[in-house]
This record gives sequence, C-alpha cells and structure tokens, in this order.
Amino acid sequence: MSAQLIDGRAIAEQIHAETAATIQQLKTQHRLTPGLAVILVGENPASVAYVGMKDKMCARLGIHSEKIHLPASTSQGELLNLVNDLNFRSDIHGILVQSPLPDQISEDVIFAAIDPTKDVDGFHPLNVGKLALGDPTSFVPCTPAGVHELLIRCGITVEGAHVVVLGRSRIVGRPVSLILSQKARHANATVTVCHSRSRNLAAICRSADILIAAIGVPRFVKADMVRDGAVVIDVGINRVDGKLVGDVDFDAVKDKAGWITPVPGGVGPMTIAMLMHNTVLAAKRRHGLA
Repeated sequence: MSAQLIDGRAIAEQIHAETAATIQQLKTQHRLTPGLAVILVGENPASVAYVGMKDKMCARLGIHSEKIHLPASTSQGELLNLVNDLNFRSDIHGILVQSPLPDQISEDVIFAAIDPTKDVDGFHPLNVGKLALGDPTSFVPCTPAGVHELLIRCGITVEGAHVVVLGRSRIVGRPVSLILSQKARHANATVTVCHSRSRNLAAICRSADILIAAIGVPRFVKADMVRDGAVVIDVGINRVDGKLVGDVDFDAVKDKAGWITPVPGGVGPMTIAMLMHNTVLAAKRRHGLA
C-alpha cells in the first residue's frame, strides 16, 4: 500500500488564495500595498531562478516587488548601505537577501543589518531568539513554516508525536525543531535532532512518527530507516543527472510511509507561499493591523 501523497503545490495554492484576499482587503480598506525587496548578488543559477519565481508570485498576488540584482563583485559595505536604505523606506515592508552570498560578504553581518520588523526570512538574531522563546511576534523562516503548515493542513497530529529532524541547519533543521517542540497549538511534539555525528541514526529514524529530512544528501533516507505508517517530509532539493531529487529515496520509501512529500512539488512551493504570507504580515504589523 503506497503512502498518501502530500501535495505541496495544492496546499500552497490555498495559502496564496488566502494571501491574495488579504492583500485586496488591505488595498481597498486601508490603501496599503505590501512591498517586498529581494536582493540578489551574483549569478548563482538556482538563486536567479528562485528570485524570478518570487518576483512573479508578488505580481500575481498584488505585492509591490523590487528585484535588485547586484554584481558578484559587490562589497559588503555596498550591500550594507543598500539594506540600510531599504530599512528606512516606508513602501518596503519585507527585505530578503538571497543566499548564498559571495565569499567577500558575511551572511551573518547582512542578516543582522536587516530591520527585524522587515526580516521576512526570519534570519535576524532577534527573530531567531523570539522563535526559541516561543514569542509569537517573531518572523518564522519560510521553509520550516511551510513544513508546519503542511502538517497542519493535512490534519497530521503533531502533539505528542515523536519527530525526528535530520539536519541542524539554521535555515531548516533548528527552526523546525523549535516550532514543533514549543508549547503551542499544533506543536507540543517530542523532537530529536540528528546530524552527521549522531550514533544509531537508522534506529533513531525508525522511532519517528514524523521524519523530516533536511541534510542535503540525495536519497539518503532508505526504506529501512522508516517505520510503517510514518509521515515523511522531504525538504531536500538535489540535482542528480539533471533530475531534481530529495533527501529521501522516494520510490523505496513511498510503499512504507503513511504520508510522504514528493520532490519537486512538496515542501518547495510552500517556501514561497510562506514568504508571501510573511510579507503581508510585516505590512499589517507596520501599520498596526495585525
């Protein structure tokens, strides 16, 4: 019996419809148009593609979008000056600096320079700290927020579940573990975070009710690492022989899991959906409407 497929594209479309309705309401009732600035430094092909998708989605939903494309030779000082200018612009409610950045620029320095109230990617130290404290005024990083929404909208019970997270990155692994373990609705899970130094990894994974793979290794999770009926969320995006594959060996695992996300079409569409959601939330907060 095959697992039930978690259709990230369909769920993202639900969220986009809700976001578009909110934007229309903000425009008609408050003459407020949410604004997002996306900064791209260099010519990383994946980054160019992602930024293009974000720009198109803003246009579709009615968000004012500014795409700022800088050369790979841009200095850290030049980028900081641009971020500072955007921090003070009243028509820009969200600022996103696309990573990875060139070697001469520190991502930590840049993320810390963004106004925390415009940090729609949720990477500013203040927002990271708020998330750790369970403060609902934080901006939650888009991919972990998307994973959470998938679980909620599929009716998967998180409370009391054993969640195993493969990967401890600040982009996915750590924030998703904080989201699911906090004392809140649709949370209260027991979370185990695994990584390259974890012992008995396969056995730990088999103990999971919900297994979240975010380690960046193609098809790493095999069928013998998944217990019957488990929920498997694949955050990985890897290119193998010109084809996109996840961190889960989908063909082997789908006959064992209860629920599973495909790659592509699972978590990926949710990331952009949550970015749009965060941008609208930033605009509402800025104007006291949240």
